[in-house]
Amino acid sequence: MKAIFNGVVIAESTETKVVEGNHYFPHDSVQTKYFTDSDTPYTCPWKGPASYYNATIEGQNVPDIAWYYPKTITDRAKPIENYVAFDKVCYFHLLYLVYG
Repeated sequence: MKAIFNGVVIAESTETKVVEGNHYFPHDSVQTKYFTDSDTPYTCPWKGPASYYNATIEGQNVPDIAWYYPKTITDRAKPIENYVAFDKVCYFHLLYLVYG
């Protein structure tokens, strides 16, 4: 799966996890050079406190384009701990793997 904004690939992984319709990418698959920490507060009742990223991509500033849960509060949310999800302003492209 790729997360793309304005033609720029900002994350790419074959190991995303889908929760509530959002693809969560492993943190090391995200192009963090585009991101800065956001001060936006949010706490999910079953995932815990979220941390947000702002982005500057191709000269465009995008507030709160991505979020992740650095320390989840339930076993149900544990699989996405430190995985990054993106706002729907991004375009998502499914990667097809060809073996052999």
